[in-house]
Amino acid sequence: MGLFPRDRNLSRSIDRVELWVRGSDFQKPAEEVQIRLDAFLKLRLPWRSRTSVQLLIDEGFVLVAPAAPGLEPSSEEPKVERRAARNLRHGARVVVMIPPELRLPEVMADPGTLAILYEDQDTLAVDKPAGQVVHPSGKSLTGTLIQDVHARYAGESELPVPIRLCHRIDKETSGIVLFAKGARAHRQIRKQFERHTIEKEYLALVHGAPAADEGSIDLPLGPSHGSQVRLKIAVQAGGWESRTDWRVLERRAAFALLACTPRTGRQHQIRVHLAAIGHAIVGDKLYGDDEQLFLKSTRSELDAHDLAALQLPRQALHNHRMAWIAPSGGGRREVRSPLPAELREFLERAGG
Repeated sequence: MGLFPRDRNLSRSIDRVELWVRGSDFQKPAEEVQIRLDAFLKLRLPWRSRTSVQLLIDEGFVLVAPAAPGLEPSSEEPKVERRAARNLRHGARVVVMIPPELRLPEVMADPGTLAILYEDQDTLAVDKPAGQVVHPSGKSLTGTLIQDVHARYAGESELPVPIRLCHRIDKETSGIVLFAKGARAHRQIRKQFERHTIEKEYLALVHGAPAADEGSIDLPLGPSHGSQVRLKIAVQAGGWESRTDWRVLERRAAFALLACTPRTGRQHQIRVHLAAIGHAIVGDKLYGDDEQLFLKSTRSELDAHDLAALQLPRQALHNHRMAWIAPSGGGRREVRSPLPAELREFLERAGG
């Protein structure tokens, strides 16, 4: 997420972040507040490492205006401060200049790119296509789903209410992504995720057809220590408790379409669990037969032979159904997204 403040409009580029030292943030009287500059920045920018905060200070990207006499809010112009140990008092103003390489480019509003499945005063459900990143990160700084959402609702000013992501799905996974309108709605939806009361059902097109019509995979998951891919997950004894229920919807000679319900919310859970029982998701570059396909894809080096081996250019996983309790009352909400055309066409080509 970089330096960007929470709830800012990610469809607009900014070159600075302004922060104030306030006693209320520390649950102390104003006169008792005293904190080092580096500690303050680490506290207010928790997604930045201590090393990266120090680098911003060292390279002159941090400016400070001290508190006015009587601990009144500063009215001075901030000046570059390269002392990490500089003490800040209540009323001080800190400005972080965002280096050009960390700024998000401007994103032009394109409301037509959003497929809105459901919307009310609290929530927004969008149908994400495969291949789109949910949130800016790494090399994917433009064309993300949250930027499309912000561009759609921002107009000429900042968002009327902060629109926050409630969860994420992988770049190559398609289907429902849920957003909350405002902090209160976001808190209530997040609590439902944490308590596993949000209903989720994914459609997965897998290699092979399970012998049974339904089943449950109860295998603990943890980091894959033997992989070249840092984010890869594997079945690990003593790992995080993880459970996925599945049932067969359609069978083909060499494939099956499954409905999968994750009872826990681990990273890559459905993909790892299905691969573990011998039914990897079609097109899954990371959990299929060869993770080198994933590494090659990150370098845009997949050739025709690789794509033929994958059989689909994307992983065949789709967030098909979600249900939740409306934050403002009014009971249960349910949204469905149909199986994408390319996955349906693959099934039809696969025959009986």
